[in-house]
Amino acid sequence: MPPAWDLRWEVIAEQFEWIRAMQGDSQNPAHHAEGDVYTHVRMVCEELVQFEGWRTLDAEAREELFAAALLHDVSKSECWRVDGDGQISTRGHSSKGAIRAREILWRTGVPRVRRERVCALVRHHMLPFHLLKSDGAEREAMAVAERISWEHLAIHAIADGRGRISPTRNSVLEQVELALEFARERGCGAGPFPFLNDHARFLYFRGDRARPDDPAWEDPTCTVTVLSGLPGAGKDTWVREHRPDLPVVSLDRIRARLGVAPTDNQGTVIQAAREEARTHLRAKRDFVWNATNVTRQVRRMPIGLCAQYGARVEIVAIETTPDALFKQNRSRTNAVPDTVLSNLIRKWEAPDSVEAHAVHWYDA
Repeated sequence: MPPAWDLRWEVIAEQFEWIRAMQGDSQNPAHHAEGDVYTHVRMVCEELVQFEGWRTLDAEAREELFAAALLHDVSKSECWRVDGDGQISTRGHSSKGAIRAREILWRTGVPRVRRERVCALVRHHMLPFHLLKSDGAEREAMAVAERISWEHLAIHAIADGRGRISPTRNSVLEQVELALEFARERGCGAGPFPFLNDHARFLYFRGDRARPDDPAWEDPTCTVTVLSGLPGAGKDTWVREHRPDLPVVSLDRIRARLGVAPTDNQGTVIQAAREEARTHLRAKRDFVWNATNVTRQVRRMPIGLCAQYGARVEIVAIETTPDALFKQNRSRTNAVPDTVLSNLIRKWEAPDSVEAHAVHWYDA
């Protein structure tokens, strides 16, 4: 028999202000008659530590799942609103919660790989409840498997479903089981789907291939290194040390040349960067795209441009500790204000293998 754990909730809540801040945050009573978010999170943690599926995991997985249980609704209050029908809605709290969780865990010093698994659980914690209602269920299931184990996501979702008072509780739990079985049937229940190569995976998640097992001959015209990192993380240093001989499309240099401040409208800067990149892509020349690129939406533009020309896209994600980041940023000639840097941290979405042919991490 696996060991049992007692949940000392008051001790845990006392340690973290962001847990105590959930007190009084109301929820839709149709799905959460137990009360506020704080109560729901406590109930989810209680269900998790009693669940044999969690107790039989190794210590690392248990810790990550428990952290996700604590953090999964951390941004519900940010997304709280009343819909047109008078119902309370917190739509979008999963994606916002993953960003908030990343900042909390980064500032706490949690190792990056473990941090990103927790963030993936937070980001996708609602998906098992409605996966089969989605027209793109297969692609969604496979994207999740690139980031986190479906087995672990299902354990979290079961605890989330049990840790509430709702007339739909049983049907929610049934949806979790069906979603897990769906992922298993698609070959991604126990890990990422075995794509034939990086290019097949890249094209499938871009929507350029209907089936994950469709062949895709990998013969790139060139390789583009797209950097992703907060200001002061060390992107320029990385380029000097690792790609010294390649041309660089640098948004900082373009801003300086055009006299555009980081806080100004960036339309002319982006257009100039696109034209520089097109010159290299037409010449089938390897190059580096050097910009912050800390959100998926921003990364989508250079990656999509490179894909149009048949280039291989490799993301290099660069990060450092909070203290080093702010210190290094202040020492730069083109330093951004601390307030701007803090705002970027609150938007930070780490890249993953769904976005590019490869993702490499560099800890500065």
